[in-house]
Amino acid sequence: MQNQQDEQQQQPIFSQPPKVITTKDTLYLKDQLSWQLIAMKKCYHFARECSDSDISHAIDRAGQMHQRHYEMLLKHLQNDNTSEMKTVQKKLQQ
Repeated sequence: MQNQQDEQQQQPIFSQPPKVITTKDTLYLKDQLSWQLIAMKKCYHFARECSDSDISHAIDRAGQMHQRHYEMLLKHLQNDNTSEMKTVQKKLQQ
């Protein structure tokens, strides 16, 4: 019990979480990207199938929202994990 408390006290404190994407994070983001892409495709399809222009426009706007979410999630995957991990490792060694 005492060793666990000593280890917890010796771990560095990060003022901000590191900008590292773990494997689990990557898998979650990929799932989200897939769901956003499917929703975007469905909106595109149904907006073209709809005969009411107001409803078609509303569905098209929803599809554009899914596209924005897709692009936002994609930015999170464009991260230099190698350099960020070096920063984390240096912090852990201090």
